[in-house]
Formats: sequence, C-alpha cells, structure tokens
Amino acid sequence: MPVFQETAHSSRDLRVRRSRARPLPRLSMQPEISRSNGHDGDEKYEVVVIGAGPAGLFLTLLLARYGLSNSLACFDKKPGTLKAGQADGLQPRTLEVFSTLGLHHEILDEGCHMSEVAFWNPSSTKKGIERTAFVPDVVVPARYKHEVTIHQGRIERILEEDFHAYSPDRSIFRSTGFVGFTLDASTDPEFPVRIEIDVLGDERTSPQRKIVRAKHLIGADGAHSKVRRSMGLQLHGDTTDHIWGVVDFVIDTNFPDIRKRCAIHSDTGSVMVIPRERIASGHYLTRLYVQIKDVIPAAEEGETLDEKARSSKRRAAITLESILEQGKRVFAPYNIAIKSGTDIDWWAAYQIGQRMTHKSTLKDENGVERVFLVGDACHTHSPKAGQGMNVSMMDSYNLAWKLAHTLHGLSPEPQKANKASESNTPTTVLNTFEHERLTVARQLIEFDSKFSSMFSGQIGAEKSVEGLTHDEFLKVFSDGSGFTSGCGVEYAPSIIVDQVSDPETIAHVDAISFVKKDAYLSGVLRPGRRLLDTIVRRYADANLRHLHDDFLSTGRYRILVFTTDDLVDRQKVTTHKAETSISAQALETICREIIPAYPRDTIELVVLHPFHTRDFEWDQMPDCLKDFAEMTFHGPTGPESFYEIYGVLESRGAVVAIRPDGYVGVVKSLADAKSLGDYFDNCLVRVDV
Repeated sequence: MPVFQETAHSSRDLRVRRSRARPLPRLSMQPEISRSNGHDGDEKYEVVVIGAGPAGLFLTLLLARYGLSNSLACFDKKPGTLKAGQADGLQPRTLEVFSTLGLHHEILDEGCHMSEVAFWNPSSTKKGIERTAFVPDVVVPARYKHEVTIHQGRIERILEEDFHAYSPDRSIFRSTGFVGFTLDASTDPEFPVRIEIDVLGDERTSPQRKIVRAKHLIGADGAHSKVRRSMGLQLHGDTTDHIWGVVDFVIDTNFPDIRKRCAIHSDTGSVMVIPRERIASGHYLTRLYVQIKDVIPAAEEGETLDEKARSSKRRAAITLESILEQGKRVFAPYNIAIKSGTDIDWWAAYQIGQRMTHKSTLKDENGVERVFLVGDACHTHSPKAGQGMNVSMMDSYNLAWKLAHTLHGLSPEPQKANKASESNTPTTVLNTFEHERLTVARQLIEFDSKFSSMFSGQIGAEKSVEGLTHDEFLKVFSDGSGFTSGCGVEYAPSIIVDQVSDPETIAHVDAISFVKKDAYLSGVLRPGRRLLDTIVRRYADANLRHLHDDFLSTGRYRILVFTTDDLVDRQKVTTHKAETSISAQALETICREIIPAYPRDTIELVVLHPFHTRDFEWDQMPDCLKDFAEMTFHGPTGPESFYEIYGVLESRGAVVAIRPDGYVGVVKSLADAKSLGDYFDNCLVRVDV
C-alpha cells in the first residue's frame, strides 16, 4: 500500500539501539567532576574502584547502570583481563543476579553446566576407587539448578563490554597502580579521599605519579590488597598444612565421570574434578584440584624461616609433573594424561587457609564511611566450595545500590533514620553493607574451613583420612548447599531488614515454615532472605514468565502484593467495593499514599492474584492496579497454588517490600499495608506530594 504521508517522533531512533536500564533519579546536586586540571590540579570522581577483577568490574558496572557513569573510575595495575587460571565457577544465585542484568546469555550458552556431583571413594572389593553416589549439584530451589564453569577472563570481558554501553568515556584505566590514600577533608571537603596513582609505562619509562580525589574509595584489589594495608587492616586466620595443586588442561582419560563435578577420595589422596567450557580448538577443558600427599620439607636442617617463608618454600617445591603424577595415583585404576597435540592451559599450587579482616570500611572524622573493601581484599579461603568469585561479586552487588542511593541523595541522613540503642547497629542504608557482608564472610570462612578440611581427609586435627566416612562428607556437602549456592544467605535484622513484622503475618508464615525446618530455603518469605523465583502467567497478555524478571537489578525497591479472592468483584464495580475489599484497600493505599511519598521512580509495584482462571476484566478490579502494574500483574500457571511456596495463605494475602538486591525487607498483612511507610522511611527520603 502506498504511503502518502509519514511522520515520526525523533525519539524513534532510540528504539533500534540496545535497550539500557534507566538510571536512578538524583536528588542531590551533581558535583563538578574533573578528569584533569581541577582547581588544585587533581582529577576528581565520586567513586574510585581499585582492581578490575570480577568484584571491581562488577561494582563499576553496577554504579554506571545506576547513573554514576560520568563520575566513576576503575584503576588496575594489570594491562588487560585475566588470560588463564583462577576462578571459573558461577553459583545459582550469581546466575540469578546476572539474569536480572541481562548478562547471562553467553554464560549459559557457552559455559559448562554442572547439574550433578559424582562421589568416588576407595573400593571395597578391589584396588583403586569406585563410584559411591550421584547427588544433585544444587539441592535447594533456584532458577538455575546447576553451577556454570566458564573462564574468569570471559566474565571480566562480559562485564567490561556492558560497562561501555553505559559509559562511552574511558573510565577503566589499566596499567595503573594504586600507591596509597589519605583522608584529607581540609583541602577538599567534598572529595576528601586523596589517592596516589602510578601510571605505569614500559620498561624504558618510569611510572608517572598523579593524585586523584574521590568521595568514596573501594578496594577490590585482591588478597594482597594495598587499599587494605593503607587502611591499617590485616587478614587474620589460619593456614593449614594441606597443599593442593590445580591444573587446567584437555584431558585424555577413561575415567567415566570426567564431564561431571567429582569429589574423589582414595587411599593415596583426594582430587576434585571440575569440568570446564569448550575452547577455541574445539576441545573441552578440565580442571583438577589435586591434594599433594608427598612430604615436602618446609626448611632444611639449620635453616630458620618464618611461617610465610616456609609456606612459600613448600609451594615452590611443587611442579606440574608432581601434580599430574599424584593425580594419576588417585585416579587408579583409571588413566589420565594430557591429550596429544594440546598444551597445559594453566597450573598453580596453593596452601589452604581461611583469613578475613575484622572490618571492611573506614570512616572519616564525621563518621561517614569513605573507604570499602570487597572480595578477596577482606576475605580469602580455599577454592573447594566454588565461592571466591561469587561471594566477591555479591559483596559488590550489596554495596553498589547502597552507595548509589547515598550519592544520589535518596537515602535518609543518619539523624532521620531510626537509631538503634547499640552503637554498632547500622543507622543508615550504607552502614548495612559491612553489617551484612562481614557476616557472610564469617559464615564462608567457617564453612570453608570445615569443608576443605574434610576434603583433605581430616574431620579434625586428631582424626586422619581413615576416620573420614563417605556419609559424613556427603552430609557436609548437602547441608552446605544453601550457602554454597548463594540461595540460603540470610541478612540479619537492621533498618532495611525488618523481621518484627505484623503479628498476623508472622503467625501464618511461621505456621507454614514449622512444617519443614528449612522451609525458608524452599521459598517461604522471610525478611533478610532472597525472593524465590517462580513461573507466573501475566494477566495482560497471558504470557508465562519468571517472577524474577519483574525484579531487575536497576537499584529500585519493589512492593510485591499477594491479593486474595476479594480483589475481583465478579458482579459489578460498585462505589462501595473499596470499603469491602481488603485487597483493593491495600492497593489503593500503596498506589496513592506509599509510592508517591518517596522519590519518583524509586518504588515499583508487582501484584499477584490467586485465581486459576482468567475470566475477569480490568474494570472488575481497582483502577490503580492497571495504572501502576498493568504489565506486572500475574497469576498461577496451573491448578497448584504458588502462594503456598511463599508461605502465604490465599485467604489472607500479604504485602512485601523487596530491596533493590532482591532480598525481602519486610512482610506485612494486607490490612497493615499503610505501615510500609515505616519501613521505607528508613530506606528512602520522603518528598512533598
């Protein structure tokens, strides 16, 4: 058909571009950012991140997505992303978070999925090892019921590529070393963190020293963190005598489970098998963690060495050949070898230890947190439970939205928050970072110490490998799945985790949770726990979708409403309906009183209904429902009640505040929806309406 006239808005050009997350609104004044030639010659940024590994890049990306792209810098001494070795596994919770950012496609498509774990132990009938059990790799409900292994360097590249979509200017600076920092508000109160940076040249040029000023500094620079040392902090903990070798290579073997995650205990030692992704040659990599059983002298006769030097000498005595030879002994009667025509991808030796700092922040003279540590900079452990990269990035995930809210002026000032009686209790949203993540770090250290000790053949210092039973090891593995998957993390009560909810809501949630002691892991709502993903049917277009897709990582709070069967007036709409429908009253309160009371576009609404049929119309429901949640209004996909998964009774419903990181903040009854304001007053500043 010929077109005689055509008009279009200029904004249509944006529709063909890659979609981007909306930045957070900003109430605070945008500071004057200087990348060079500031009034005192210093470069200035609101946030400076040291370290461009997974934790640092993830934090930098999140801050850019939340709206800080023009006032952000990340410095790293390495010339590029990681090329080999180190972390390679992503746990289910990390995959859930990546999916809320749209970063999961390549990882899921090209990574190696580990859905099952094979356990091998000394054979009871012959020499060598035999398989004793298969168990699911992930035993708790999760959107992704598997781990994924993929090269850490690829994760870094995915993060950096997405960052450039939000920050076209150069903000990640490599070959740039961190020297130190001081808190110096006297010369620049707005940018009190004074940071010394060395821009590294080649072999023929000397580093060029420059000064960078920031409002906040984040140390994501690994276990040997210079930021941590500049804060006057140390890693404290224990180092065991267990030494392990790790090697990535294309394996030639007749071992039947080489493409599964395996925990192998033999009379000659232990091995963990981690299948990895396909590489450019078309081969599939395998990672082996090999316990070194040979006695390696820590010092020669008459030689005096401190603990660090002794450990270093023991590790240095390990060779690639010794790792492979020990691996062959453990795998017997099966054979392992390097596949002909391929080379070793990477190998290393390490000594198991668990260490952490007692603090992860540093405050200025006014009590404002200015410096933060994330990842290995504040906690280190063995790689056995696959937690390093995951817990590190979740540190950044926890910090990013809190820091962005603070800089954007969205969080209440300390004096406006509900102050607690104890001085160590957080009084601001930003204070909760250390409160929450140091607790997770302690849990990680405790679990890793137990798990790695058992994997190395010891339950306790006095018990040898002969005393370790398969059932004991399997129980530790299964009991720890909630933690290792990342799905069982629970944050303690604080101003953003209100576990003292409405008595009626507590009664019916707890009544269901008591049916099964670990029901919170099964999805029952609990403040401090993540919201479980379920499949729902959207009312507007009848599409099936993941509930998590309405809880994207955009830095916004959500209110999730579980309505009851009084939501729909099946006869007709009446002027008295609002007086008789608790669901309608709750929605009207949320839409007309709660959401408008806080900065625009900081709270979104998601509504669930219990009806198994869809024979009702929009005009049979409150008007505000379509206005606020037309495309976030969902029901069940079949005859089963998905309310039961969350511990909510269809006859009573509930309203839930969900934090920007997907964790439940508070659970209230429908009749008590108005009291959501008490919770959000701790989280967001009020605005005039």
